Amino acid sequence: MKKIILFVSVLVLSSCAELQTIAQNYPQAGLSNDQIASGLRQALDMGIEKQVTKLTEENGFYRNELVRISLPPELQKVDKTLRDVGLSSLADEGLKVLNRAAESAVKEATPIFVSAVKGINFNDARNILTGPNDAATKYLTNKTETQLYDKFNPVVTNSLERVGATQIWSNIIQKYNSLPLTSRVNPDLADYVTNEALKGVYTMIAVEEKEIREKVSARTTSLLRKVFALQD
Repeated sequence: MKKIILFVSVLVLSSCAELQTIAQNYPQAGLSNDQIASGLRQALDMGIEKQVTKLTEENGFYRNELVRISLPPELQKVDKTLRDVGLSSLADEGLKVLNRAAESAVKEATPIFVSAVKGINFNDARNILTGPNDAATKYLTNKTETQLYDKFNPVVTNSLERVGATQIWSNIIQKYNSLPLTSRVNPDLADYVTNEALKGVYTMIAVEEKEIREKVSARTTSLLRKVFALQD
């Protein structure tokens, strides 16, 4: 599963030969190792603030088609059946509470991302800049995914309880299970929503990566412009 502004720029470097040449020419570009690492940290900090924060707002997930949490496969048949029998409003409410839980959980992400970004050194920066197209995303994912899951899961569980999701879904599933010719379902919603929230976070990080990689205007500081000019 995998701010951020920096990520996408990094992905832009298209071939190993080009990347190696850039790495070898850092001194000629007038940038020190510390400046390269600082530029990556700055980009990630800005991306996190810009994109991850959006997900914590009301409807940050629900109204965002890129990350909106839909039902797990086990419950998609529940949703369809409810809508077929005129219970669309109940199905809609079930979807909303899942997304609300994710919005609450993501508020726990920023400190973990900040800590990971602070730990970037020049070797990390070099590996990201000279790595494969998903090197930046993989770096942040490897550094944060386990911690984020551990933080998200209890928040999601509590949020599902607080907004009445447990009761809502209990009602939904009971109604579904009472219908003729249906089989019983009982998914672990907290685990499902936690993993979907993680996917959403890394998806939005990738969005910001792409922005800085493709648009010079997204490089809003002198250091970012210098660092990412190496890829152009």
